[in-house]
Order: sequence, then structure tokens, then C-alpha cells
Amino acid sequence: TAVLSAPKDLAGADRLDLPGVGAFAEGIRRLRETGLAAALGEAVRGRLVPILGICLGMQLMARRGFEGGEQEGLGWFDGEVVRLPQAPAVRLPHVGWNEASPRTASVLFQELPPRPDFYFVHSYHLQCRDAADVEAVCEYGIPFAAAVRKENVFATQFHPEKSQDYGIKVLENFLKWRT
Repeated sequence: TAVLSAPKDLAGADRLDLPGVGAFAEGIRRLRETGLAAALGEAVRGRLVPILGICLGMQLMARRGFEGGEQEGLGWFDGEVVRLPQAPAVRLPHVGWNEASPRTASVLFQELPPRPDFYFVHSYHLQCRDAADVEAVCEYGIPFAAAVRKENVFATQFHPEKSQDYGIKVLENFLKWRT
């Protein structure tokens, strides 16, 4: 395990994690300015290195986002990152524990109960155009993608590292996954 911060560091990686806390516009700007966006594209799309995006990391994988102004994302998922709708019974940001409803055959949710709970902290969410990309859904005012996957690209809106045993199992499942 290593923290990688330069494009050259990604060359030997056999798994990647794109974590994130913050805003879409600033996150994608920093990835581009440092050359990490291109290096991630080469590793993930070129060499098919498995990657797990977490929270903002998941959102940056979208085609575009609207937090901090409209910005193009990495484009690995055909979708947009938009603000959760404000409603009387819904507080933003969405902070706390909520159940996710995973698809039956989801790699990330193997050996977990049908509706495990995870820890969320966000005000924006990824709207996927292709429902087949959505691995799990959470309900918070509206249903939204709690986890997505396309080939070797995995991502969660929740924080598995803060989600106790269920979150650890999600991380273990990602690490055990083989193409």
C-alpha cells in the first residue's frame, strides 16, 4: 500500500483507490493540473488496473459535474453529478448511516446482507444514464446510486473506510476481485 501523488507513481500499481472529500470542480482541476487525470486514464483504461473511487472519487469518474460550476469529469461513467434535491425531511449535506440495496450479483457486496448500512457524507450524487452501471441504490429523499461499476472501475458514494464491518467487507471484495 502506498500513497501515490505523481503520475509516474501509477506505472507499477496493480490496484488503485481514488478517494475524495471536497468539491467536483476543485478535485478535477487538481487531477488535471498534476497530470494525474491522464495517468489514471492510462492505468485504468489502458492497462485495465482495477480502481475504487470513494465519495468525490466516484463523482470525478462521471462525464461531468455541476458542483462549483460545470466541469468535464474523467468520463468513465456516462452520467452527471448533480445536487441532491432539497426537501422538508431531507437535510443537506447527507451525513450519516443509510441502507444500500445492492444488485444480487454485485462483486462489492458479496457476503453482505441484502440491505447493509454505510456511512455517507455528500450533497451531490452521480446520475448514471446506464442503469446497468448502478451496483447499489440508497434512498435519501430520492433514490441515488450508492455504488457503481463498469468493468474494472468500481466506486461508492459512501465511505467504506468509515462504515465498520460492512465497509471493510466492501474493501476486501474489491481487493479480491480478479478480471
